[in-house]
Amino acid sequence: MRELIERYLGAYNRMDVDGMLATMHREVVFENYTAGVLSVRTQGVNELRHLAESSRYLFSARRQLVLAYEEHEGTATVQILFDGTFAVDLPNGVRAGQSITMSGRSMFRQLDGLLVYIADYSE
Repeated sequence: MRELIERYLGAYNRMDVDGMLATMHREVVFENYTAGVLSVRTQGVNELRHLAESSRYLFSARRQLVLAYEEHEGTATVQILFDGTFAVDLPNGVRAGQSITMSGRSMFRQLDGLLVYIADYSE
């Protein structure tokens, strides 16, 4: 599963939506949690494509760097360092050109050799 996750993250870092989705099962579930609260959930590759395409414009550059990897009972947990540079001004006062760095973790499961579940957790 690690190689599959690394392919996904490489495509994510390149902002290659097609490459990201090539690692996904058609019924993939994606969840994003911020401070323990579910903020985004998609079900199916089409919903995830829509989210990925509509949000990639936010950053001129972005990177998820793997700090630690652990696999247990079919679930991989990856400690992540995220950094990115905003491409646009946001309503909350963030300005284009500003950078963000934060740590988090992602959980992955696979089915039929493809990612079927991704959950991202950040503070």
